[in-house]
Amino acid sequence: MLLYQLVDKFQYEKIPFTLVGGYALALHGIVRATMDVDFVLNLKLEDYQKAETALASLGLQPRIPVRAQDIIQFRKEYIEERNLIAWSFVDFKDPSRQVDILITKNLKDLDVVKISVAGRRIPVASLKELLKMKLESNRPQDQIDILRIKEVLNEKK
Repeated sequence: MLLYQLVDKFQYEKIPFTLVGGYALALHGIVRATMDVDFVLNLKLEDYQKAETALASLGLQPRIPVRAQDIIQFRKEYIEERNLIAWSFVDFKDPSRQVDILITKNLKDLDVVKISVAGRRIPVASLKELLKMKLESNRPQDQIDILRIKEVLNEKK
């Protein structure tokens, strides 16, 4: 499974990360269809370069021709002028294998919990953090996630 390959590789390479998006929701018990694996890293060139190398070793290439140093150097421009919120990777031989690294967030600013699954302790954005991210993006596809997260948070009270 791609998620486990990524987690194992990032942990082996000592790349700090947290899981966000649909897989993070699933690990919190909110299952929905998703194809890509979404991560947030520290906004540091070294971490982005290590992630780029790790992803390439798993057969994943950037969707658009930008490198780690471009993301770090031109991040603000990419977000504000090109509406690029994620650095996307894909396995062109198997397009179902997709990874997005959100460039709008910095790992050090996120509330993260560890969730055990398949013998791994995976750093995952907390439900409150995921709710905050979904409310900020407020895309139509996030509306159902927002409702589900609120339901789960209310059940835990």
